[in-house]
Amino acid sequence: MSQEPQSPPASPFTLGVIADTHVPDRRKALDPRILPLFEFCGVRAILHAGDVSAPAVLEDLRRVAPVFAVRGNRDWLWLGSLPPTRHLSFNGVSIGLTHGHGGWLRYLLDWPVYKLFGVNLERLALRQQAQFPPSNVIVFGHAHLIMNRRINGQLYFNPGSPHFPQPKKPVPSLGLLHIENGGKVRGEIIDLEGCPIHSNASMK
Repeated sequence: MSQEPQSPPASPFTLGVIADTHVPDRRKALDPRILPLFEFCGVRAILHAGDVSAPAVLEDLRRVAPVFAVRGNRDWLWLGSLPPTRHLSFNGVSIGLTHGHGGWLRYLLDWPVYKLFGVNLERLALRQQAQFPPSNVIVFGHAHLIMNRRINGQLYFNPGSPHFPQPKKPVPSLGLLHIENGGKVRGEIIDLEGCPIHSNASMK
């Protein structure tokens, strides 16, 4: 897939990152803290890593900033026109955006494994690398688990879910990517009480 041209400001800025909102299939509406939190953080754009699951969610997020979204396994009904992956660039930082389920066949093969053994987050993250080999950052969802880790020179970033975290990781969360001039980016995971819980991953 070709890279989508972006025209963000040339000064340091912040991206909001969210995934697995599941509205209205599992929750009636976005948690009311999400939009004010993104506004407070001054995000200049928002990345949604899939399982939206209704257009109204993206409309709500656009009240804060432009939204770039991809299609998750729950988005086949109302948001089937969303792309499965996006290649984005902000201030010279390339970002690959995907949901992470790998299509229907991969999803169906993974489902019994996840039920029996849970999600292997690192394995799920590295599976995305083949789609975005040159990207500085790979943003994905699907696991409902947070990840803010650099592996082999790439920052793998999963904001978790603001509504349905995994039972073993009961933290409703979303994310921020702080992008500076010179190709430096730092990931931050924030729970919905406003407390940073992972803020130490960075890369040049």
